Amino acid sequence: MWRIWRLYDPLRAMVVQGVFLFALAAMIHLILLSTNKFNWLDGPKKSAATAQNAPMPAATPATKS
Repeated sequence: MWRIWRLYDPLRAMVVQGVFLFALAAMIHLILLSTNKFNWLDGPKKSAATAQNAPMPAATPATKS
């Protein structure tokens, strides 16, 4: 194992690993925020298809005049 660290600078390797893991975590969070199910900031959004398929309101009886 010590021969690997002779090839790479340990400080630079840890900095690169930290930057990579932070970028990966940010990407995963942004992907989850863009989904309807896992968006914890805005909550689930009602899509236009759901609003179009809503049931008709109850009919009101006609009044005789």
